[in-house]
Amino acid sequence: MPRKTNAQQYPIRLVEYAVAVMKLLVVIVNYRTPQMTVDCLESIAGEIGSLRGKVAVVDNASPDDSVRHLRQAIDERGWQDWAALMPLDRNGGFAYGNNAAIQPALASSDPPDYVLLLNPDTIARPGALGALVDFLASHPEVGMVGSRLEDPDGTPQRSAFRFHTLISEFDGAMKLGLFSLLAARHVVAPPVSAIACPAQWVAGASLLIRRQVFDSIGLLDAKYFMYFEEVDFCQRAAKAGWPCWYEPKSRVVHLVGQASGVTNRSDAQRRRPAYWFESRRYYWIKNYGKAYAAAVDAVWIVGYAGWRLRAWLQRKPSSDPPSFFWDSLRHSVFVKGFRA
Repeated sequence: MPRKTNAQQYPIRLVEYAVAVMKLLVVIVNYRTPQMTVDCLESIAGEIGSLRGKVAVVDNASPDDSVRHLRQAIDERGWQDWAALMPLDRNGGFAYGNNAAIQPALASSDPPDYVLLLNPDTIARPGALGALVDFLASHPEVGMVGSRLEDPDGTPQRSAFRFHTLISEFDGAMKLGLFSLLAARHVVAPPVSAIACPAQWVAGASLLIRRQVFDSIGLLDAKYFMYFEEVDFCQRAAKAGWPCWYEPKSRVVHLVGQASGVTNRSDAQRRRPAYWFESRRYYWIKNYGKAYAAAVDAVWIVGYAGWRLRAWLQRKPSSDPPSFFWDSLRHSVFVKGFRA
């Protein structure tokens, strides 16, 4: 039986959502990006049937006409047999939106074997979903597997990662080549692999999860509004004995930051939203404790201050978001405390 979850955290109409017999549940969480979501659905339409799959399109209470747009697209394209729209009453964030679809599916009489988290700002290449399903089917000891994410021109994006550490935080803040060489095994984003390989965590933009992982550790942690939720989930799974892998045969175009607007590489850098810093602080406190979280913030502040001083002296341009240092300090445990 699936692990019991708190059904009262979601509107009762979602708990009663009828899930047809399926092998694969794909969850796409939309927030103000209806056309992207339609394009994503179009990219998987030819493959979903052969995988005995269903898709739950969750709308996170978008203030635009997303619900009308999505419902019309599903009806006009004849996708009703495999795609269902689930409008939420509030925007609880990425994890909350995914859980709203995952929970009733797991609680059904015939739950899916696999759940795929798929971003709305993605376009699946032909066979991308099948490659993930085939991988988990042939590796029963693996709990989850992520796709090779890439730009529209096929340039790979780094999407298989190591867990963050005190050393990786200092390295990322200091941006000093010599230290980075010495700390190479702590780099969070190693070079892209051309073959399937284990990863400590993979990007949640295209992440297939075995049902038994949810049975073991529960749903995504909805205390994360956005960002760090997939890192946390992979870490919890690893502790429960469910490793994570990366499968480059599954190729998915990821239009980076188009859905959230936070890391959109085509626009000028925007100020990082408060929820990013809140998620980061919560991740460190929850998984490593208060002392380690304080140490992480301390080394990051020291390292980043060193980088900014060096950049100023050498007149180097910065690609960091506006007010990044002050926002990081303001949201650190030294100012915000250890509230999780």
